[in-house]
Amino acid sequence: MSGCKKAANWKSKMEITATYLADAAKAPVTVESCRFHFPLLRRQVNGKPLVYLDNAATSQKPQIVIDAIMRYYHEENSNIHRGVHYLSTKATEAYEEARIKVQNFINARSMQEVIYVRGTTEAINLVAATYGRMHVTAGDEVVISAMEHHSNIVPWQLLCEEKNAQLRVIPMNDAGELLLDEYERLLSDKTKIVAVTHISNALGTINPVKQMIASAHRRGIPVLVDGAQAVPHIKVDMQDLDCDFYAFSSHKMFGPTGVGVLFGKRELLEKMPPYQGGGDMIKSVTFEKTIYNDLPYRFEAGTPNIEGGIGLGAAIDYMNGMDLNAVAAYERELLAYATVRLKEIPGLTIIGAAKEKASVISFVLDGIHPHDIGTILDYEGIAIRTGHHCAQPVMKRFGIPATARASFAFYNTKEEVDVLVKGIYKVKEVLG
Repeated sequence: MSGCKKAANWKSKMEITATYLADAAKAPVTVESCRFHFPLLRRQVNGKPLVYLDNAATSQKPQIVIDAIMRYYHEENSNIHRGVHYLSTKATEAYEEARIKVQNFINARSMQEVIYVRGTTEAINLVAATYGRMHVTAGDEVVISAMEHHSNIVPWQLLCEEKNAQLRVIPMNDAGELLLDEYERLLSDKTKIVAVTHISNALGTINPVKQMIASAHRRGIPVLVDGAQAVPHIKVDMQDLDCDFYAFSSHKMFGPTGVGVLFGKRELLEKMPPYQGGGDMIKSVTFEKTIYNDLPYRFEAGTPNIEGGIGLGAAIDYMNGMDLNAVAAYERELLAYATVRLKEIPGLTIIGAAKEKASVISFVLDGIHPHDIGTILDYEGIAIRTGHHCAQPVMKRFGIPATARASFAFYNTKEEVDVLVKGIYKVKEVLG
Protein backbone atom coordinates (compact mmCIF):
# COMPACT_ATOMS: atom_id res chain seq x y z
CA MET A 1 0.00 0.00 0.00
CA SER A 2 1.46 3.35 -1.02
CA GLY A 3 -1.23 5.61 0.43
CA CYS A 4 0.86 7.18 3.20
CA LYS A 5 3.18 10.08 2.52
CA LYS A 6 6.25 10.80 4.58
CA ALA A 7 5.93 12.96 7.64
CA ALA A 8 8.75 15.37 6.76
CA ASN A 9 6.47 18.40 6.64
CA TRP A 10 4.96 17.95 10.07
CA LYS A 11 5.77 20.73 12.51
CA SER A 12 6.04 20.52 16.28
CA LYS A 13 7.71 22.63 18.91
CA MET A 14 8.26 19.69 21.23
CA GLU A 15 11.72 18.16 21.20
CA ILE A 16 10.49 14.59 21.48
CA THR A 17 8.27 15.04 18.44
CA ALA A 18 11.04 16.69 16.46
CA THR A 19 13.14 13.58 16.97
CA TYR A 20 10.20 11.40 16.03
CA LEU A 21 9.58 13.36 12.85
CA ALA A 22 13.19 13.20 11.81
CA ASP A 23 13.08 9.42 12.10
CA ALA A 24 9.69 9.15 10.39
CA ALA A 25 10.87 11.24 7.44
CA LYS A 26 13.52 8.62 6.67
CA ALA A 27 11.01 5.74 6.64
CA PRO A 28 9.94 4.15 3.35
CA VAL A 29 6.37 4.82 2.20
CA THR A 30 4.80 1.56 3.32
CA VAL A 31 2.14 0.30 5.71
CA GLU A 32 4.89 -0.04 8.30
CA SER A 33 5.89 3.61 7.90
CA CYS A 34 2.25 4.57 8.41
CA ARG A 35 2.08 2.37 11.51
CA PHE A 36 5.06 4.24 12.92
CA HIS A 37 2.93 7.38 13.06
CA PHE A 38 0.61 5.70 15.59
CA PRO A 39 2.41 5.29 18.93
CA LEU A 40 -0.13 2.97 20.53
CA LEU A 41 0.33 0.36 17.81
CA ARG A 42 3.85 -0.23 19.13
CA ARG A 43 2.76 -1.41 22.58
CA GLN A 44 2.26 -4.92 23.91
CA VAL A 45 -0.85 -6.43 25.52
CA ASN A 46 -0.53 -9.46 27.77
CA GLY A 47 3.10 -9.79 26.71
CA LYS A 48 2.26 -9.95 23.00
CA PRO A 49 2.39 -7.34 20.24
CA LEU A 50 -0.96 -5.53 20.05
CA VAL A 51 -3.15 -6.48 17.10
CA TYR A 52 -5.76 -3.72 17.05
CA LEU A 53 -8.85 -4.77 15.07
CA ASP A 54 -11.50 -2.59 16.70
CA ASN A 55 -11.36 0.40 14.37
CA ALA A 56 -15.12 0.55 13.79
CA ALA A 57 -15.48 1.38 17.49
CA THR A 58 -12.64 3.90 17.53
CA SER A 59 -9.47 4.33 15.51
CA GLN A 60 -5.99 4.94 16.84
CA LYS A 61 -4.49 8.43 16.73
CA PRO A 62 -1.36 9.52 14.85
CA GLN A 63 1.31 11.56 16.58
CA ILE A 64 0.26 14.67 14.67
CA VAL A 65 -3.15 14.58 16.42
CA ILE A 66 -1.64 13.94 19.84
CA ASP A 67 0.76 16.82 19.29
CA ALA A 68 -2.01 19.20 18.23
CA ILE A 69 -3.91 18.56 21.45
CA MET A 70 -0.80 18.87 23.61
CA ARG A 71 0.24 22.05 21.80
CA TYR A 72 -3.16 23.62 22.52
CA TYR A 73 -2.78 22.97 26.24
CA HIS A 74 0.91 23.89 26.31
CA GLU A 75 0.69 27.08 24.26
CA GLU A 76 -2.85 28.29 23.55
CA ASN A 77 -5.19 27.11 26.33
CA SER A 78 -8.02 29.62 26.52
CA ASN A 79 -11.72 29.85 25.84
CA ILE A 80 -12.66 30.82 22.31
CA HIS A 81 -14.81 33.44 20.57
CA ARG A 82 -15.38 35.52 23.70
CA GLY A 83 -11.92 36.89 24.41
CA VAL A 84 -9.79 39.60 22.85
CA HIS A 85 -6.52 38.61 24.50
CA TYR A 86 -3.72 36.78 22.70
CA LEU A 87 -4.43 33.24 23.91
CA SER A 88 -8.13 33.43 23.15
CA THR A 89 -7.40 34.79 19.69
CA LYS A 90 -4.91 32.01 18.92
CA ALA A 91 -7.24 29.28 20.20
CA THR A 92 -10.16 30.70 18.22
CA GLU A 93 -8.06 30.81 15.06
CA ALA A 94 -6.99 27.19 15.46
CA TYR A 95 -10.53 26.02 16.20
CA GLU A 96 -12.07 27.86 13.25
CA GLU A 97 -9.25 26.84 10.91
CA ALA A 98 -10.19 23.26 11.73
CA ARG A 99 -13.79 23.98 10.70
CA ILE A 100 -12.56 25.19 7.30
CA LYS A 101 -10.48 22.01 6.99
CA VAL A 102 -13.66 20.00 7.59
CA GLN A 103 -15.53 22.06 5.01
CA ASN A 104 -12.89 21.39 2.37
CA PHE A 105 -12.51 17.74 3.33
CA ILE A 106 -16.19 16.96 2.77
CA ASN A 107 -16.64 19.58 0.01
CA ALA A 108 -19.34 21.58 1.75
CA ARG A 109 -20.31 24.82 0.05
CA SER A 110 -19.64 26.96 3.13
CA MET A 111 -18.14 26.74 6.60
CA GLN A 112 -21.60 27.79 7.82
CA GLU A 113 -22.77 24.29 6.85
CA VAL A 114 -20.31 22.68 9.30
CA ILE A 115 -21.72 22.32 12.81
CA TYR A 116 -19.48 21.03 15.59
CA VAL A 117 -21.20 18.43 17.78
CA ARG A 118 -20.04 15.77 20.27
CA GLY A 119 -20.31 13.06 17.61
CA THR A 120 -22.65 11.31 15.20
CA THR A 121 -25.17 10.57 17.94
CA GLU A 122 -25.61 14.21 18.90
CA ALA A 123 -25.76 15.24 15.24
CA ILE A 124 -28.71 12.93 14.57
CA ASN A 125 -30.45 13.96 17.77
CA LEU A 126 -30.00 17.60 16.77
CA VAL A 127 -31.73 17.06 13.41
CA ALA A 128 -34.53 15.00 14.93
CA ALA A 129 -35.14 17.57 17.67
CA THR A 130 -35.12 20.60 15.37
CA TYR A 131 -35.89 19.82 11.75
CA GLY A 132 -37.90 16.77 12.77
CA ARG A 133 -40.10 18.59 15.26
CA MET A 134 -40.75 21.34 12.71
CA HIS A 135 -41.86 19.02 9.91
CA VAL A 136 -43.19 15.76 11.35
CA THR A 137 -46.80 15.75 12.50
CA ALA A 138 -49.42 13.14 13.39
CA GLY A 139 -49.79 10.51 10.68
CA ASP A 140 -46.47 11.34 9.01
CA GLU A 141 -43.68 8.81 8.47
CA VAL A 142 -39.93 8.64 9.03
CA VAL A 143 -38.02 6.06 6.95
CA ILE A 144 -34.88 4.37 8.28
CA SER A 145 -33.22 1.04 7.42
CA ALA A 146 -32.99 -2.35 9.09
CA MET A 147 -29.23 -2.00 9.58
CA GLU A 148 -29.12 1.26 11.52
CA HIS A 149 -27.04 1.92 14.61
CA HIS A 150 -29.18 2.66 17.66
CA SER A 151 -28.15 6.31 17.28
CA ASN A 152 -30.12 6.44 14.03
CA ILE A 153 -33.13 4.59 15.46
CA VAL A 154 -33.88 5.90 18.94
CA PRO A 155 -34.00 9.65 18.13
CA TRP A 156 -36.56 8.96 15.40
CA GLN A 157 -38.56 6.68 17.69
CA LEU A 158 -38.70 9.45 20.28
CA LEU A 159 -39.83 11.91 17.62
CA CYS A 160 -42.50 9.55 16.26
CA GLU A 161 -43.82 8.86 19.76
CA GLU A 162 -44.00 12.59 20.48
CA LYS A 163 -45.72 13.44 17.20
CA ASN A 164 -47.84 10.29 16.82
CA ALA A 165 -46.00 9.53 13.58
CA GLN A 166 -44.85 6.16 12.23
CA LEU A 167 -41.35 4.75 11.82
CA ARG A 168 -40.98 2.75 8.60
CA VAL A 169 -38.06 0.38 8.04
CA ILE A 170 -36.32 -0.56 4.79
CA PRO A 171 -35.78 -4.36 4.90
CA MET A 172 -32.58 -6.16 3.91
CA ASN A 173 -31.74 -9.54 2.41
CA ASP A 174 -29.71 -12.40 3.86
CA ALA A 175 -26.50 -10.87 2.47
CA GLY A 176 -27.08 -7.70 4.47
CA GLU A 177 -28.09 -5.53 1.50
CA LEU A 178 -31.02 -3.13 1.54
CA LEU A 179 -33.97 -4.02 -0.69
CA LEU A 180 -34.17 -0.92 -2.85
CA ASP A 181 -37.49 -1.88 -4.47
CA GLU A 182 -39.00 -1.98 -0.98
CA TYR A 183 -37.37 1.35 -0.20
CA GLU A 184 -39.04 2.92 -3.23
CA ARG A 185 -42.42 1.56 -2.12
CA LEU A 186 -41.99 3.01 1.37
CA LEU A 187 -41.54 6.56 0.07
CA SER A 188 -44.78 8.51 -0.08
CA ASP A 189 -46.35 11.89 0.57
CA LYS A 190 -46.35 10.94 4.27
CA THR A 191 -42.55 10.55 4.35
CA LYS A 192 -41.00 13.62 5.96
CA ILE A 193 -37.39 12.47 6.19
CA VAL A 194 -35.18 9.47 5.35
CA ALA A 195 -32.30 8.61 7.71
CA VAL A 196 -29.92 5.91 6.52
CA THR A 197 -26.40 4.73 7.26
CA HIS A 198 -23.71 5.08 4.60
CA ILE A 199 -21.82 2.01 5.86
CA SER A 200 -23.18 -0.47 8.40
CA ASN A 201 -21.09 -0.71 11.54
CA ALA A 202 -22.31 -4.27 12.20
CA LEU A 203 -22.11 -5.71 8.67
CA GLY A 204 -19.75 -3.49 6.70
CA THR A 205 -22.35 -3.03 3.93
CA ILE A 206 -21.80 0.06 1.80
CA ASN A 207 -25.24 1.36 0.93
CA PRO A 208 -25.95 3.11 -2.41
CA VAL A 209 -26.79 6.33 -0.62
CA LYS A 210 -26.38 8.58 -3.65
CA GLN A 211 -29.05 6.59 -5.46
CA MET A 212 -31.25 6.55 -2.37
CA ILE A 213 -30.89 10.31 -1.91
CA ALA A 214 -31.87 10.93 -5.54
CA SER A 215 -34.96 8.72 -5.15
CA ALA A 216 -36.07 10.62 -2.06
CA HIS A 217 -35.39 14.02 -3.63
CA ARG A 218 -37.58 13.18 -6.62
CA ARG A 219 -40.40 13.15 -4.09
CA GLY A 220 -39.20 16.24 -2.24
CA ILE A 221 -38.04 14.22 0.79
CA PRO A 222 -34.86 15.28 2.65
CA VAL A 223 -32.22 12.70 3.60
CA LEU A 224 -29.89 12.41 6.58
CA VAL A 225 -26.88 10.10 6.17
CA ASP A 226 -25.02 8.54 9.10
CA GLY A 227 -21.45 8.66 7.82
CA ALA A 228 -19.62 7.55 10.97
CA GLN A 229 -18.21 4.43 9.32
CA ALA A 230 -17.79 5.94 5.86
CA VAL A 231 -15.55 8.96 6.39
CA PRO A 232 -12.52 6.91 7.59
CA HIS A 233 -12.65 4.61 4.55
CA ILE A 234 -14.03 6.40 1.48
CA LYS A 235 -14.01 9.92 0.09
CA VAL A 236 -17.27 11.72 0.82
CA ASP A 237 -18.41 14.75 -1.14
CA MET A 238 -21.47 16.64 0.05
CA GLN A 239 -22.11 18.31 -3.28
CA ASP A 240 -21.83 15.02 -5.15
CA LEU A 241 -24.05 13.08 -2.72
CA ASP A 242 -26.47 16.01 -2.45
CA CYS A 243 -27.69 14.80 0.96
CA ASP A 244 -29.43 17.30 3.20
CA PHE A 245 -27.65 16.26 6.40
CA TYR A 246 -24.51 14.19 6.97
CA ALA A 247 -23.16 13.17 10.38
CA PHE A 248 -19.80 11.75 11.42
CA SER A 249 -17.46 11.42 14.41
CA SER A 250 -13.84 12.46 14.82
CA HIS A 251 -12.76 9.45 16.87
CA LYS A 252 -13.42 6.97 14.07
CA MET A 253 -11.30 8.96 11.62
CA PHE A 254 -8.07 9.11 13.64
CA GLY A 255 -9.08 12.20 15.64
CA PRO A 256 -9.99 12.69 19.31
CA THR A 257 -13.17 11.58 21.03
CA GLY A 258 -16.00 13.89 22.06
CA VAL A 259 -16.23 15.87 18.83
CA GLY A 260 -17.93 15.33 15.50
CA VAL A 261 -19.64 17.13 12.66
CA LEU A 262 -23.13 17.71 11.38
CA PHE A 263 -23.19 18.91 7.80
CA GLY A 264 -26.47 20.54 6.84
CA LYS A 265 -27.55 22.42 3.77
CA ARG A 266 -27.52 26.09 4.66
CA GLU A 267 -31.06 26.73 3.45
CA LEU A 268 -32.34 24.07 5.87
CA LEU A 269 -30.17 25.05 8.84
CA GLU A 270 -31.24 28.68 8.59
CA LYS A 271 -34.87 27.70 9.13
CA MET A 272 -34.21 25.33 12.04
CA PRO A 273 -34.63 26.47 15.65
CA PRO A 274 -31.71 26.20 18.09
CA TYR A 275 -31.00 22.81 19.61
CA GLN A 276 -29.75 24.12 22.97
CA GLY A 277 -29.69 27.52 24.62
CA GLY A 278 -26.76 29.27 26.25
CA GLY A 279 -23.57 31.12 25.51
CA ASP A 280 -22.30 31.73 21.98
CA MET A 281 -25.52 30.71 20.22
CA ILE A 282 -26.93 34.20 20.78
CA LYS A 283 -26.44 37.70 19.44
CA SER A 284 -28.28 39.37 22.29
CA VAL A 285 -30.40 38.37 25.27
CA THR A 286 -33.03 40.32 27.18
CA PHE A 287 -35.75 39.00 29.44
CA GLU A 288 -38.19 39.85 26.70
CA LYS A 289 -36.44 38.34 23.67
CA THR A 290 -33.30 36.52 22.51
CA ILE A 291 -31.81 37.08 19.07
CA TYR A 292 -29.97 33.97 17.90
CA ASN A 293 -26.52 33.91 16.38
CA ASP A 294 -25.71 33.27 12.72
CA LEU A 295 -24.74 29.87 11.37
CA PRO A 296 -22.96 27.75 12.40
CA TYR A 297 -22.83 29.13 15.95
CA ARG A 298 -26.60 29.04 16.45
CA PHE A 299 -26.27 25.31 17.09
CA GLU A 300 -23.13 25.45 19.26
CA ALA A 301 -24.21 26.52 22.73
CA GLY A 302 -21.64 26.69 25.51
CA THR A 303 -17.91 26.12 25.66
CA PRO A 304 -17.11 23.49 23.02
CA ASN A 305 -14.54 20.71 22.94
CA ILE A 306 -11.85 23.13 21.76
CA GLU A 307 -8.92 20.72 21.79
CA GLY A 308 -11.15 18.14 20.11
CA GLY A 309 -11.93 20.44 17.21
CA ILE A 310 -8.25 21.30 16.82
CA GLY A 311 -7.37 17.60 16.99
CA LEU A 312 -9.97 16.83 14.32
CA GLY A 313 -8.30 19.41 12.10
CA ALA A 314 -4.97 17.66 12.62
CA ALA A 315 -6.56 14.30 11.74
CA ILE A 316 -7.80 15.82 8.49
CA ASP A 317 -4.30 17.13 7.82
CA TYR A 318 -3.04 13.59 8.25
CA MET A 319 -5.68 12.11 5.95
CA ASN A 320 -5.05 14.82 3.36
CA GLY A 321 -1.42 13.68 3.32
CA MET A 322 -2.52 10.28 2.05
CA ASP A 323 -3.60 8.93 -1.30
CA LEU A 324 -7.12 8.01 -0.21
CA ASN A 325 -7.76 5.98 -3.36
CA ALA A 326 -4.69 3.86 -2.63
CA VAL A 327 -5.79 3.50 0.98
CA ALA A 328 -9.25 2.34 -0.08
CA ALA A 329 -7.76 -0.17 -2.52
CA TYR A 330 -5.46 -1.54 0.17
CA GLU A 331 -8.30 -1.88 2.65
CA ARG A 332 -10.39 -3.77 0.07
CA GLU A 333 -7.47 -6.11 -0.49
CA LEU A 334 -7.06 -6.61 3.25
CA LEU A 335 -10.79 -7.28 3.69
CA ALA A 336 -10.77 -9.83 0.87
CA TYR A 337 -7.76 -11.60 2.38
CA ALA A 338 -9.34 -11.69 5.83
CA THR A 339 -12.62 -12.98 4.41
CA VAL A 340 -10.90 -15.88 2.66
CA ARG A 341 -8.81 -16.76 5.72
CA LEU A 342 -11.76 -16.68 8.13
CA LYS A 343 -13.94 -18.78 5.86
CA GLU A 344 -11.31 -21.53 6.10
CA ILE A 345 -12.04 -21.96 9.82
CA PRO A 346 -14.49 -24.82 10.51
CA GLY A 347 -17.61 -23.71 12.34
CA LEU A 348 -17.09 -20.00 11.61
CA THR A 349 -19.88 -18.08 9.83
CA ILE A 350 -19.48 -14.54 8.55
CA ILE A 351 -22.57 -12.38 9.08
CA GLY A 352 -22.97 -9.97 6.19
CA ALA A 353 -21.93 -10.85 2.66
CA ALA A 354 -22.86 -7.74 0.69
CA LYS A 355 -21.19 -7.26 -2.68
CA GLU A 356 -20.09 -3.78 -1.57
CA LYS A 357 -18.42 -3.88 1.84
CA ALA A 358 -16.02 -1.81 3.88
CA SER A 359 -13.47 -3.03 6.39
CA VAL A 360 -15.75 -4.92 8.78
CA ILE A 361 -16.12 -8.66 9.31
CA SER A 362 -18.71 -9.85 11.83
CA PHE A 363 -18.70 -13.55 12.59
CA VAL A 364 -20.00 -16.24 14.91
CA LEU A 365 -18.35 -19.49 15.95
CA ASP A 366 -20.44 -22.62 16.50
CA GLY A 367 -21.14 -23.25 20.19
CA ILE A 368 -19.00 -20.36 21.48
CA HIS A 369 -20.34 -17.03 22.71
CA PRO A 370 -18.76 -13.97 21.07
CA HIS A 371 -17.77 -12.57 24.48
CA ASP A 372 -15.71 -15.69 25.13
CA ILE A 373 -14.09 -15.32 21.72
CA GLY A 374 -13.12 -11.74 22.55
CA THR A 375 -11.79 -12.64 25.98
CA ILE A 376 -9.47 -15.39 24.74
CA LEU A 377 -8.30 -13.28 21.80
CA ASP A 378 -7.42 -10.54 24.26
CA TYR A 379 -5.08 -12.95 26.05
CA GLU A 380 -3.33 -13.23 22.69
CA GLY A 381 -3.02 -9.45 22.37
CA ILE A 382 -5.83 -9.19 19.80
CA ALA A 383 -8.44 -6.46 20.23
CA ILE A 384 -11.81 -7.07 18.58
CA ARG A 385 -15.35 -5.98 19.46
CA THR A 386 -18.02 -8.39 20.69
CA GLY A 387 -21.74 -7.91 21.32
CA HIS A 388 -24.63 -6.42 19.38
CA HIS A 389 -22.62 -3.36 18.26
CA CYS A 390 -25.50 -1.00 19.12
CA ALA A 391 -27.42 -2.67 16.29
CA GLN A 392 -29.77 -5.08 18.04
CA PRO A 393 -32.31 -5.12 15.17
CA VAL A 394 -29.51 -6.42 12.92
CA MET A 395 -28.83 -9.25 15.34
CA LYS A 396 -32.54 -10.07 15.47
CA ARG A 397 -32.71 -10.10 11.66
CA PHE A 398 -30.01 -12.78 11.53
CA GLY A 399 -31.34 -14.72 14.52
CA ILE A 400 -28.29 -14.28 16.72
CA PRO A 401 -27.69 -12.50 20.05
CA ALA A 402 -24.29 -11.05 19.14
CA THR A 403 -21.25 -11.34 16.88
CA ALA A 404 -17.50 -11.00 17.12
CA ARG A 405 -16.35 -8.15 14.90
CA ALA A 406 -12.93 -7.49 13.42
CA SER A 407 -12.65 -4.08 11.79
CA PHE A 408 -9.65 -2.82 9.86
CA ALA A 409 -7.85 0.41 9.05
CA PHE A 410 -5.06 1.18 6.60
CA TYR A 411 -2.46 0.50 9.30
CA ASN A 412 -3.53 -3.14 9.69
CA THR A 413 -1.66 -5.90 7.87
CA LYS A 414 -2.19 -9.36 6.44
CA GLU A 415 0.19 -10.64 9.10
CA GLU A 416 -2.24 -9.35 11.72
CA VAL A 417 -5.06 -11.18 9.96
CA ASP A 418 -2.98 -14.35 10.24
CA VAL A 419 -2.54 -13.70 13.98
CA LEU A 420 -6.32 -13.31 14.27
CA VAL A 421 -6.91 -16.62 12.50
CA LYS A 422 -4.38 -18.33 14.75
CA GLY A 423 -6.12 -16.77 17.75
CA ILE A 424 -9.51 -18.11 16.67
CA TYR A 425 -8.06 -21.61 16.40
CA LYS A 426 -6.81 -21.05 19.96
CA VAL A 427 -10.37 -20.20 20.98
CA LYS A 428 -11.62 -23.43 19.41
CA GLU A 429 -8.89 -25.38 21.18
CA VAL A 430 -9.78 -23.92 24.57
CA LEU A 431 -13.58 -23.91 24.26
CA GLY A 432 -14.40 -26.16 21.32
